[in-house]
Amino acid sequence: MSTVVVKVGGSLYDWTPLRSVLPRFLLTLPPARVRIVPGGGPFADAVRLVDRVHGLGEEPAHWLALKSLSLAAEFLRRLVPAWGDAVVDMLEFARQDEARPDHLPHVWDVTSDSLAARVAHIEGAERLILLKSADPTPDGRHAHLVDPLFDAVAARGTYRVEFVNLRSWQPEVAIDSLNKAP
Repeated sequence: MSTVVVKVGGSLYDWTPLRSVLPRFLLTLPPARVRIVPGGGPFADAVRLVDRVHGLGEEPAHWLALKSLSLAAEFLRRLVPAWGDAVVDMLEFARQDEARPDHLPHVWDVTSDSLAARVAHIEGAERLILLKSADPTPDGRHAHLVDPLFDAVAARGTYRVEFVNLRSWQPEVAIDSLNKAP
């Protein structure tokens, strides 16, 4: 069975319809093993703030931010409990990934976008879908949507990268395009 990694952007956490729209979106995916990567959103922002104020340094802040992703994962599990088993604990993933020589650097330029790309690479995913609150530019550029290391991390994998503005996603359009897929 194929694997699809779906990263839920932290910018969606303050959007009330997330509780109903996220499961509807996930149900439009073709049969696959789904892995949900939580974005940091306000949880990671709290770590960014205390790092700015107290100068923790990138290494300690990196691990605190990963701990904040565990909190974000628990939030998603409670928000959409039917999909709870699909949510990845990114702190645990990162700890296991440390044993690999090509693990991600411990810097602020690595956010949950690059972490999702890393999960997709390690798990041999066919697709990486990044759910966002914005669209790529009309010419398809997405640098404003992801962290500075994302493209380099994503280039390591063989999966297809897709961006979806979940706030404007139309289920009937998505389902219709699936039915027309070759």
